Amino acid sequence: MRLIILILLLSAALPAAAQSKPSRPKDLQPIPEVPEPPEIALPSPGSDQDDAALEPQVTITKRGEDKIEEYRINGRLYMIKVTPRIGLPYYLIDNQGDGTFSAGGSGGLDQNIRPPMWILRQF
Repeated sequence: MRLIILILLLSAALPAAAQSKPSRPKDLQPIPEVPEPPEIALPSPGSDQDDAALEPQVTITKRGEDKIEEYRINGRLYMIKVTPRIGLPYYLIDNQGDGTFSAGGSGGLDQNIRPPMWILRQF
């Protein structure tokens, strides 16, 4: 038992004993000054039109008891959110930008099927 304690104490003391004063290189040079950051052109206060172009336009329509939200940027429809009367909302997304949100193409193993997507968890 004493031998184990002695070995543990020596193993803890070895790293401290192994450290010595680090040798400094002889040809040290001072660090250069940090340059000033470049000026960033901020939008002028009157450029709300540019900000509005980046925000999606949402069109909400009701069909019976279902609610359909269409999301557009620059007039191009890229996502549809369908909220049915019963069940969870689901999304149809135009991944390729060609305007198709459901099955397309014919034949082959990949028929470009784009199933609806549900949100499983939200933080």
